Amino acid sequence: MSVETKVESTYPGALKAADFAEKVQAALAGAGYGDENTLVATSLCCDEVNRELEKSLTSIYGDNFSMGGLAGFAFGGVTSFGAMAHHIPTGGNCAILYGPHVGIDADGVVGKINRRGREASGPCCGSACAAAGYVKGVMGGSDKSTLPGDFLDAQQYWVGCELLKHGERLEKADEEMVELPLALFDCQNEVMHKIVSAASKETHGGKIALIGGIQINTPAGVSEYFLPKVFEIIDTDGNLVESLLPALS
Repeated sequence: MSVETKVESTYPGALKAADFAEKVQAALAGAGYGDENTLVATSLCCDEVNRELEKSLTSIYGDNFSMGGLAGFAFGGVTSFGAMAHHIPTGGNCAILYGPHVGIDADGVVGKINRRGREASGPCCGSACAAAGYVKGVMGGSDKSTLPGDFLDAQQYWVGCELLKHGERLEKADEEMVELPLALFDCQNEVMHKIVSAASKETHGGKIALIGGIQINTPAGVSEYFLPKVFEIIDTDGNLVESLLPALS
């Protein structure tokens, strides 16, 4: 089975990065967005394999504002959204691309990726896999982690805490690594909507496009994919204007 076939059978509806960007551009244009006055923000994992998807949008809209940290969570929070909103070109709007990622390696293994210069494939997303291990331990009776006293590994603590909410879901999943990014997306989608609800007025009339889903990393020479789960236009008061998700089908 090819990697492409594995992606499409595991995550039906996933789009190749270039096709995804083209569809997003067309849908946003229909919603009144212009290429020159749109600011793209991303909340994707800091892993280097995740830049291809960003580039597919920045090639259209210019450099992105980054809100994301480990596993793709928007650790920049309300403050980063407010800062980003103040960078939107006059009379323009913003679009936020967010979500976790998962690798599929050359052998079709979900949860692993072939990295440049390394002989064997390895975990992807590493932070997500570590959090899944933590959750499995807690579900098996191990103690929960305590809130860190400093920021040295605070992000990973919160990734684990958020994922723990879906502990039973992961236990019951037929394939844990397939379900893992879907569970993380539900966590991140809730967080992103809370951030937007708290800070939407900072756009001062500009619209907010939320584009959420699962980023799927693949071996070199194979297109990266994105599984869209949310594509919404939110107004400056935090109200849902319309869902554009059908445009990505």
